[in-house]
Amino acid sequence: MNKDVKKNLLNHSQIKVRLLGEYLKRYLNIIANDGYTERIIILDLFSGEGIYENGGEGSPMVILRKVKDLYYENVAKLKKIPKIDCHFNDANSDKIKKLKKSLEKKSLHQSQFGDLSFSTDDYQEIIPKILTRISKLKNQKLFIFIDPYNYKHIKSKQIKKLLETGKTEILLWLPTQFMYRFHKNGTPKALKDFIEEITPYKNWDSNESVWKFVTQLRDSFQNLIGDKKYVDSFTIQKDLATVFCLFFFSSHIKGFEKMLEAKWDIDTEQGKGWIYTGNQPSLFETIKTNPLEEKLRTFMSDNKKTNGEIYEFVLQSSFLPKHANEVFLNWQKSGSLEVKLKNGTLARKSSFYINYKYYKAEGDKVTYEIPN
Repeated sequence: MNKDVKKNLLNHSQIKVRLLGEYLKRYLNIIANDGYTERIIILDLFSGEGIYENGGEGSPMVILRKVKDLYYENVAKLKKIPKIDCHFNDANSDKIKKLKKSLEKKSLHQSQFGDLSFSTDDYQEIIPKILTRISKLKNQKLFIFIDPYNYKHIKSKQIKKLLETGKTEILLWLPTQFMYRFHKNGTPKALKDFIEEITPYKNWDSNESVWKFVTQLRDSFQNLIGDKKYVDSFTIQKDLATVFCLFFFSSHIKGFEKMLEAKWDIDTEQGKGWIYTGNQPSLFETIKTNPLEEKLRTFMSDNKKTNGEIYEFVLQSSFLPKHANEVFLNWQKSGSLEVKLKNGTLARKSSFYINYKYYKAEGDKVTYEIPN
């Protein structure tokens, strides 16, 4: 890897930490006010030194700013929120020393926010410690940011174990362009081992583009973690020849929805303003937003679907409920969609009930049918 990348926060890394910040803003606000969680723990497992030579702020600074913002927003509203503990790890002890100094200068952390701690563990050593810690958690939630120096550090089955606890959200950064390039040029052992962990290598397709390589990674991750666990990707293009990717994993559908919202809000990367009448292209000419209308039509072709089923399907298709509402409203106006309450009567026009509130409490409030 280019030495400059490690010392300077480049454009693609700026987008990476921005997505991290956008998600934490949503995630922390929801969890801190859910009336259940007593403590939130944030782990940054490859934290680096926090400040780059060009002055750019890395993930530790972004994390602590979001924690600080949340604390004072709630204090202003006279709301009490759980303590938020932040732990930063890097196997390079010099980086941790520099990080501590940078944090002292920035004054981003105060004891009333929660605990602040550091470690210099190797990644493979810290994961078992985290799993042991999670097993003892009760009313606590964990968010883990994994930005490895090399993908060979990552073991997919460890991610699966972390998610199985039901208390964890994970944001994983992978150099997918390099992985794709190695795959095309003979597949080194490190990459083959990585792929073998998520799917039999004999089933791995030879992709003609990095975009399809990313899609296959995402689908393989989903198959690995199983039902009621969620994964999606966020691609970042550094230049015409270089594409990186963040994968986010959630053990809860609400957290998954919040990450999708953060992804869509970064419109320079994924198209914030998705348009029903002509899917708005992203920044890259080679990849466009998937057509939700077609996906919904196929999903609904065999039988009636409930609002709960549609809510989950839309999120797993990397879209938001508002996108489904746009499609359904157009179908309803053209007479190609019937929405009925449980008693068989028609629901009010433009009432689709596609959101987490109804998914959780009344997932069968309405059914949708495309008339023959």
